[in-house]
Amino acid sequence: MGVAVATHCPYCALQCAMTVSSEPQGTTTGNGHTGGTPSITGRNFPTNRGGLCRKGWTAADLLSHPDRLVEPLLRDAGGVHRPIGWDAALALIADRVRSSQARYGKDSVGVFGGGGLTNEKAYQLGKFARVALGTSRIDYNGRFCMSSAAAAGNRAFGVDRGLPFPLEDLGSAGVVLMLGSNTADTMPPFVQHLAGARAAGGLLVVDPRRSATARLTEQGQGLHLQPTPGSDLALLLGLAHVVVTEKLWDRAFLDSRTDGLDDVVRSVAAWWPERVQSVTGVPATLIRSAARRLAAAARSGREGGPGAYVLTGRGVEQHVDGTDTTTAAINLALLLGLPGTAHSGYGTLTGQGNGQGGREHGQKADQLPGYRKITDPAARAYVASVWGIPEAAIPGPGLPAIELLASLGRPGGVRCLFVHGANVAVSAPDATRVLEGLRRLDFLVVSDFFLSETAAEADLVLPVLQWSEEEGTMTNLEGRILRRRAATMPPPGARSELWILEQLAALLDAPSTFSADPETVFTELALASSGGPADYSGISYPLLDADAVAYWPFPAGGTSTPRLFLDAFFHAGGRARLTPVAPTAHANAPVGTEAPTNTTPTNTTGIGSGATLRRTSGNASASLLLATGRLLEHYQSGTQTRRVASLAAAQPHQRLQIHPVPARGIGLSDGSPVTVSNSNGEIRALAELTPDIRQDTVFLAFHYSGTSNANLLTRGLTDPISGMPEFKTTPVTVAAAPPMVDPAVARAAAPLAAEPSTPTAATR
Repeated sequence: MGVAVATHCPYCALQCAMTVSSEPQGTTTGNGHTGGTPSITGRNFPTNRGGLCRKGWTAADLLSHPDRLVEPLLRDAGGVHRPIGWDAALALIADRVRSSQARYGKDSVGVFGGGGLTNEKAYQLGKFARVALGTSRIDYNGRFCMSSAAAAGNRAFGVDRGLPFPLEDLGSAGVVLMLGSNTADTMPPFVQHLAGARAAGGLLVVDPRRSATARLTEQGQGLHLQPTPGSDLALLLGLAHVVVTEKLWDRAFLDSRTDGLDDVVRSVAAWWPERVQSVTGVPATLIRSAARRLAAAARSGREGGPGAYVLTGRGVEQHVDGTDTTTAAINLALLLGLPGTAHSGYGTLTGQGNGQGGREHGQKADQLPGYRKITDPAARAYVASVWGIPEAAIPGPGLPAIELLASLGRPGGVRCLFVHGANVAVSAPDATRVLEGLRRLDFLVVSDFFLSETAAEADLVLPVLQWSEEEGTMTNLEGRILRRRAATMPPPGARSELWILEQLAALLDAPSTFSADPETVFTELALASSGGPADYSGISYPLLDADAVAYWPFPAGGTSTPRLFLDAFFHAGGRARLTPVAPTAHANAPVGTEAPTNTTPTNTTGIGSGATLRRTSGNASASLLLATGRLLEHYQSGTQTRRVASLAAAQPHQRLQIHPVPARGIGLSDGSPVTVSNSNGEIRALAELTPDIRQDTVFLAFHYSGTSNANLLTRGLTDPISGMPEFKTTPVTVAAAPPMVDPAVARAAAPLAAEPSTPTAATR
């Protein structure tokens, strides 16, 4: 008889419900994985309603993959990873930590976490960094995706929860404004929640590309606003200008529940639609139409009818002004009276599987469990009491991710680094400099279940569990806490990060307690979060196992909070704050080294605003703006999805989306090899000609490695408030290239199943 276990998808923050079924055959595969072959079915749940995307349906393909890491690997003197026992591996880590800190100080040891870790692992990793290592140098890859939205949410509402309402609420909306999110590709089951808005002609999508989501507006189902890259802030100010000047706002809501209205009114006064059209390229008539549709739906919501929602995604957040742009979206929502009302709202769409919970319990450089600020004396004292240590023993705030990575191997920087659930060699901007930093380290330890590009750089690689082999909890994009349940047996040599951290804490004579048992860790997490903004203290495994609906805050003795702000916001006094923002010089300003200086512009007719056709030594090229993002078939750095045969076959190569007009000027046809370059580096790709992208813009996915890695081009520029890198407007030059015959390119673009298994040759 088969065994069926109810759990959730290992990929995005939608956390679709699924059932994993396996036959208890007791077999052992070639990589040491035991148990029957699992299968996956969708499970009815409010977020996915039984549906899954291609990634979810194929998630079980990785559980017995031949590339699976099944024992610790140590790099030898010749640069080859060779097996080492667990006891020796852990003893070596403890010795290297002690020697580094004795020579360089506590902060010479750093930790880089991930938004895919369970709540339990994220919590214990943060505690391990601050208690066992005594370091302030911890941050995580969520800094690359949610930090601007989090900063804007905290600024406006006093708290950051992706969706402060259940996703199902969108089904009753008359208008949904989506800014910079391509959910039709990144989380396809989400689209069913937009059916009502589409039927009403009320889906408004802001995106420089005619993405799969933007195409949902066709045939009268909504509007697509296609601004110049990096001009979203100006567009939002234009929408707010219409709301203010035409008195479409909810003045009663603004007077009773917000502060800062007068300053925001003054700040949008200069952004009339015709001016915004000149900046963004979006017609003034379309700006007015979108604002009026939003306002009409907001009025309808106040009367109990279909309401209005404003949703933001990475497209408007991954900029050097991402916090201000997201703030402008929140200001627009507040002007219309949407947040904290029964039929309308504002939210941001979390990306990574536990992007919400991963940032709530201590992985961020500036936070303690429960979403507490590490600089708050009361928060420090309370968490110290839970941990049983003096408050002074908790280090202060550390460095956000980009600064942390820039410090690797530098004087006064991190010399020994732990990486958990992240692949910074592919996912971080300015990837060449990140690789250089990893190679400067005295000691790099990577915990992963495949030999990712970052793990390939490690001195020591530790094999850990996959999603269906572990117990734990995840927090989805709605702030709902979900149970992850073990459904399959892991290879005998793999270990949970909780066990690894418990063992290392003991070897390092750490104070407090560390546990390998997920329920024990969650119980402590709940206690440590008590009284904080993200309060989990009323939640327990038995409660979740009884299928209770648990949205935080859920205090001990209290109840779940599916809808925030109905009575008050989280600032003192309970009022939301409108904050005036304005465009500044953007990261897409021309850089002198982006193109050869001995060239002169030729014909730019039809190329589009900001794009220039150049001719050098008889070869045409174009200076364009690069945006990076995700594909339907792949996820994050591709460590997992590039190993799934069907997904890799569907998207085997890096492709540059480019409009036919600049492509024609360069001499490209569909499928032509191209180089994409700037002062940071150069990559190879195949041209994908499409009218669905602006003529001044090109698009690359960030899932590929080697010389197909889009982040060889992106720069380490960051938002001054959130630390978010600029991923969406990178100046590049595009040119035709010879056929792709470089073996490194072929390996990077091909399914990873073809890569050599360990032991592996060193790359540094």
